[in-house]
Amino acid sequence: MTLPTTSYLRLEKTGAVIVDIHVIPNASRTQADGSHDGALRVRLHAPPVDGKANLALIAWLADALGVAKRDVELVRGQTSKRKQLRINAAACVKAEWSALVG
Repeated sequence: MTLPTTSYLRLEKTGAVIVDIHVIPNASRTQADGSHDGALRVRLHAPPVDGKANLALIAWLADALGVAKRDVELVRGQTSKRKQLRINAAACVKAEWSALVG
């Protein structure tokens, strides 16, 4: 597995990868939009109500990387625009990291 060198992807000792994300909710569509302050900026179509944005973010990231939603875990930032998600080590091997770059 080779991770692209970006400020928002960090490899953990366990082999899992942490993705730092800055979320912009209520966008017209869900898409990655460059970087912001060392994090991947993601515009989410979902509203920040009752965890809908978090669920939409997990689903989008899993789909973009080509992994199952169960392999993506929100570890920090449940109620913040700045979030950290962990992709488990087994899924990292087959993930399409290039989908998050450029």
